[in-house]
Amino acid sequence: MADNNIKNDIDNALGDAKEKATEFAGEAKEAVSDFADSAKEVLGDENKKVLVGVLALLFGSLGVHKFILGYTKEGVIQLIASFVTCGLAGVIPFIEGIIYLTKSDEEFYNTYQVGKKAWF
Repeated sequence: MADNNIKNDIDNALGDAKEKATEFAGEAKEAVSDFADSAKEVLGDENKKVLVGVLALLFGSLGVHKFILGYTKEGVIQLIASFVTCGLAGVIPFIEGIIYLTKSDEEFYNTYQVGKKAWF
């Protein structure tokens, strides 16, 4: 009899924990969604400059900055060129990163996001 009571208590506790976890997961998803929406409003498209510039400096030979800007073909070319040249082609994105970071926000946006200038 005591074993049944303990089992029922454990089952009830597990059911409550599962319910609370589901509630928490829903609240967490909502909070993340709200944060993402707020970040998009604050950052917008113009502030890709810093992200893309830093990624070009750090991981440029992988072409990550090109993919973020929407230049898939150029990103693949950069990746292949870096592989074929054993990383020497990584100089190109390093220079691009410096160029990105030295441009004004408006100039960067107009040149690389609106004008779709793929290289330098």
